Amino acid sequence: MGERRRAGLACAAVFALLAGCRAIPPGERPAPVPAPAPTPPTAASAGLRAGPSLNSLALGQDDTAAALASFSESCPRLLRRTDASGLTRGEDWQPACAAAAGWPRGDAAGFFTRHFETAVVGDGAAHVTGYYEPEIAGSRTRRPGFEVPVYAMPADLVRAWPAETPPEQRTGRAPLGRYDEQGKFVPYYDRGQIEDGVLAGRGLEIAWAADPVEFFFLQIQGSGRLVTPEGEVIRIGYAGQNGRDYVTIGAIMRERGLLGSGPGQYPTSMQGIMQYLREHPADGRALMRQNLSWVFFREISGDGPLGALEVPVRRESSVAADPAYTPLGAPVVLMTDRREVNGLWIAQDTGGAIKGANRFDSFWGAGAEARTIAGGMSARGQALLLLPKGTLARLGAR
Repeated sequence: MGERRRAGLACAAVFALLAGCRAIPPGERPAPVPAPAPTPPTAASAGLRAGPSLNSLALGQDDTAAALASFSESCPRLLRRTDASGLTRGEDWQPACAAAAGWPRGDAAGFFTRHFETAVVGDGAAHVTGYYEPEIAGSRTRRPGFEVPVYAMPADLVRAWPAETPPEQRTGRAPLGRYDEQGKFVPYYDRGQIEDGVLAGRGLEIAWAADPVEFFFLQIQGSGRLVTPEGEVIRIGYAGQNGRDYVTIGAIMRERGLLGSGPGQYPTSMQGIMQYLREHPADGRALMRQNLSWVFFREISGDGPLGALEVPVRRESSVAADPAYTPLGAPVVLMTDRREVNGLWIAQDTGGAIKGANRFDSFWGAGAEARTIAGGMSARGQALLLLPKGTLARLGAR
């Protein structure tokens, strides 16, 4: 309910007692005072406190060795990037990064104990899902059976402020969109428009997928492999997104009673969602279009998909996180109701659905096993953020 209506109701309610509510003539109305732009939420606004000692957590050797390798790979980026969470500075990581390269992997637990302290962001309550690197049928050229375009980033997708946005609200990153024929900045094309061919014929196709359902989930994962009929493997990685809202179709299906364990319902998992989409192609196509987000790709090389830090993400070592709450490159300890996901991870990636404090997406590699684990992963528990020693004192956290 708007402010104007609230004021009118208040005036009517007290009219019998205060015979004086009157309309303010336009000439007497004060100039409106612009509301201050909201401050984006961060780890600092969520609250930060010291956690337990690392020695008390009894982290395993294999777990810490893999995490140390991933942390070391992240260091060149970690030292140069700006921490969106506001918790750390580049120099805070220097001692740990300097020691990581030469630290004996047999004493990886000692490395983390020596250089880090634990912190709890907010109440520490964690939600962990899973992602993987899909492998689907694809082709470099369009041919029968391969009709789903895999688009590169379009040149007209830009960041800018709409003309009607007041200057005082132009804080943070400008939204994504495009300029229309009249030169007005508008939202970029959504999933339905792109599927209907609005980008066709512009030379943006880097490959063609065979199955729209498989490609839809590859977009959600953010990277994957296309295997051609000739056996060539084309690895594609995230290049950008259209700026439109990401909508979890699983949530819509739950609201409609399509997911669950009852008669006629589909399993609450990625596999269950895919089964529904295949068995109900028309409804499934409309459902997928509820997710307005569209991901653009680029061809990549190397031994693993690249995360947001531009370093390879590793199975059972890398998690995606919200950089407003978790510094990218930071170690994270997860303690949940799913044994597979418990232990030490490195935050090396982000995701459109990974928002908020202690929200993580665990990476499980490629292949059938990875698909099964990631598709069924939904763990709840606690998370500890590892920060360079001395960070909590500098921030004044208790």
